[in-house]
Amino acid sequence: QVQLVESGGGLVQPGGSLRLSCATSGFPFSLSAMSWYRQAPGKQRELVASITPAGSSTIYTDSMKGRFTISRDSTRNTVYLQMNSLKPEDTAVYYCNRLVGRLNWGQGTQVTVSS
Repeated sequence: QVQLVESGGGLVQPGGSLRLSCATSGFPFSLSAMSWYRQAPGKQRELVASITPAGSSTIYTDSMKGRFTISRDSTRNTVYLQMNSLKPEDTAVYYCNRLVGRLNWGQGTQVTVSS
């Protein structure tokens, strides 16, 4: 059974940091390019960052470059998103999924950036 379980969200002040985790199972994680996505209230889900199966290459949406870092641990079938210098506009529900051949979405993890 495919599972995507996101965690690590919360309430943080502007300029703060959070580290999100996504534990996966039920598909060939080590062969899958993985991505983080986010959906803000009233907006469409958008791609945040992606990482290749071996973790050797990453790509970010322009507004996240230099602030967010995606990584993965194939021994744990887990993908991470380190978020620094958070802004109020980063407030959203964050999800992980495969970049290609997306699976059923998990429940996501809420990130709220507010003073």
